[in-house]
Amino acid sequence: MIAVLGASGEVGRHAVDTLAMLGAGPLRLGGRSVRHSVHDYRVVDFWDDASLDRFAGGCRVVVNCAGPSHLIGDRVARAALRAGADYVDAAGDDALYRRLDPGEWAESRAVLSAGLQPGLTGLLPRWAARRHFDEVHSLVAHLGVLDRFTETAAEDYLQGADDGLSEPLAAWRQGRKSAALTRRTDVTLPFFPGEVSLLPSLSTENARLAESLRLLRGDWYTVLAGSHVRTAFDRVHSLDRAAAVAALCRASLLDLAGREPYAILLLRLDGRKGGAPSTRTVVLRGPGNGELSGAITALAAWAVVRGETPPGRHYAADVLDPETTIDRLTATGTAEPITFEEPALTEEGAL
Repeated sequence: MIAVLGASGEVGRHAVDTLAMLGAGPLRLGGRSVRHSVHDYRVVDFWDDASLDRFAGGCRVVVNCAGPSHLIGDRVARAALRAGADYVDAAGDDALYRRLDPGEWAESRAVLSAGLQPGLTGLLPRWAARRHFDEVHSLVAHLGVLDRFTETAAEDYLQGADDGLSEPLAAWRQGRKSAALTRRTDVTLPFFPGEVSLLPSLSTENARLAESLRLLRGDWYTVLAGSHVRTAFDRVHSLDRAAAVAALCRASLLDLAGREPYAILLLRLDGRKGGAPSTRTVVLRGPGNGELSGAITALAAWAVVRGETPPGRHYAADVLDPETTIDRLTATGTAEPITFEEPALTEEGAL
């Protein structure tokens, strides 16, 4: 039995669909209210330990797609532990990782940050590095999401900024982070429609990836396709939390108006293969944040069920096998990475 909490939310719905496609289950779904479902659906009070214990009881894996993640904290993970179940979290950042006692999770599995970002943003570069290189020296990554901000996603974004999970304008240089980059506007970027803005930052996931790949240089950019979210990003820190959440949600709808949502992850990697210099550009496009995050969360749960992850607490990008996970993502039809050889990616141009 796989239990999915937050199953009627944007990420949870797509996680359930992917698990059903994989033939995983049976599934037990949980949320704040009863929804019609072909699965076992239960009302769960996220703040009540007894309610969480009833939901997790008898399950092999508990998958948390509910939020905001920083408010739920480790409550669902502890319910899974009490039930003797493994745990997968679509979000679950550094704060949750620190809360999970390694001794308590020595025999159980907890896989955190199993969404689009963090999650796929750490897996896809590893996939490209393993498939196309003997060693990677530099990485330039662009992530653009044109989609609506849900209240939960906005809450978690703002909390992540407050927690310092990402450092604006920072990059990776020679084994350490460095304030090396600047924001840019009105940029034309291959695979992105129209002009965009580039907001550089270095997250804790990015730093772990840089250390894992032994990068000499790493640049990560958020790509914004509209002006409203960019303006909201600049002013939310002067607002109270409720007003900031409302501003992000409203701005995302304005940017999305009349356009199809998308999530695009664009990578350029430079390194060596067979003793010779090599450059690869990888682009992966999905229909939106919820679809990609839900798919990766489901694939993380599937890997746990199949015993493909070791016991202990882990970040998804650090413990899931990149090739297996990306192959399975492609098989779901949610997204497929496309790799290009030279010529390399250049801004304000085309391949």
